[in-house]
Amino acid sequence: MELRHLRYFAEVADTRHFGRAAERLHMAQPALSQSIRQLEAELGTPLFARTTRQVRLTPAGEFFQLEVARILESVEAATRGVRRIAAGRQGLVRIAFTGSAAHTELPRMARTVKRALPGMGLEIHADLLTPAQVDGLHDGTLDLGVLRPPMAGDGLASRTLSTEPLLLAVAEDHALAQQPSIAMGDLRTERFVLFSSPDSAVNDAILRGAREVDFVPIREHEAAGISVLLPLVAADLGVALVPASVRAAPLAGVVFREVTDAPTVDLALVWRADETNPAVLAVLDALADDGTDHTGSPAPTPEPDEVVR
Repeated sequence: MELRHLRYFAEVADTRHFGRAAERLHMAQPALSQSIRQLEAELGTPLFARTTRQVRLTPAGEFFQLEVARILESVEAATRGVRRIAAGRQGLVRIAFTGSAAHTELPRMARTVKRALPGMGLEIHADLLTPAQVDGLHDGTLDLGVLRPPMAGDGLASRTLSTEPLLLAVAEDHALAQQPSIAMGDLRTERFVLFSSPDSAVNDAILRGAREVDFVPIREHEAAGISVLLPLVAADLGVALVPASVRAAPLAGVVFREVTDAPTVDLALVWRADETNPAVLAVLDALADDGTDHTGSPAPTPEPDEVVR
């Protein structure tokens, strides 16, 4: 039994006429009749009751018509799916976000993909620091990363999404929360909450900014991610310098203050340079076309006394 035999049967069952079915199938009627007889012989039962005036389905034929319609629809759906995947219109893309980037970039990216590629699924991995994302991209467990450069290792391509200054995060009753203006030098004697990753791009920026005004930050506590870092700040266990996008996920009792000479950090979209997956390439194109990458765009300046209560 071949797929063409099922299509021949479906056409005859629909028209109840071998001549009209043959015309629709663009084939000779004798060849169609022979194919149907072969199908009936293989099944071991007649599918049609034929007279000189009419062709009607037998009970077995009526059952077979329903099953054939289901089979042919499944074949068509599979064909459409394969073509959509090959064209990058359907599939699953695994994307990771570092820290606060999930709060600022994830909504925009997800909306863009949903609008441009409605058949595309996104598997989200949030709060992954840059080293973990790079490892995932290299070992194939991630397709895209939204992270803070630099990245260790070769074979990755990237484009900058934004450049944002670091803000000072302090407890609301901390003395610096009331200062009219803050500079890096004002943090010389403060105890810091830093990220625990040895490859943290934010830590590197903090150390760079501190060196420019001749001090080394006092490391009081470490946090694996922003979800731990901010509660430590709220408890007044140290101050922190964090990307401006952290304000999208505020925490009660934490004040964010602008630092006049604060260093900046980049946020980048990263993927494998030799990527061939049509779904990943289609998502990259959709994000680029939608203007998701906005190189050099500064983060909004916070209000001096911004605090969440």
